[in-house]
Amino acid sequence: MNTSSASSPRFAGRGFRVDYEGLSAHNIYAADGQSVRYAIVSGPYAGARGESPCQWREIAEGVYVISWQEANGATVVHIDDFPGGRSMAFFTATDLSFHRMQGSLTELGAADATPVSPT
Repeated sequence: MNTSSASSPRFAGRGFRVDYEGLSAHNIYAADGQSVRYAIVSGPYAGARGESPCQWREIAEGVYVISWQEANGATVVHIDDFPGGRSMAFFTATDLSFHRMQGSLTELGAADATPVSPT
């Protein structure tokens, strides 16, 4: 399902911080756009981190739907507007609670985008 007019997505090889009300995370994408390393940096799930394969589809210029399932079974779907700096996320946690969030999307600097090690 990974499709785009370019050979790799706009976010490939880059890291981003998403800030939602009550939760912030770092998402660092592989150079080929086929996996994401994530770390929840604040909020009730702070400390959660890992790496997952991801799928994506560009739905408008620079706007992507990106989805993955974490090793613990949690599911995540983002609609990320990279040019506009906005993110919407929908995820089901392992306790089966469902969350809908929206907030800012900011590219991380090189020091902040150091890959996180999955635990």
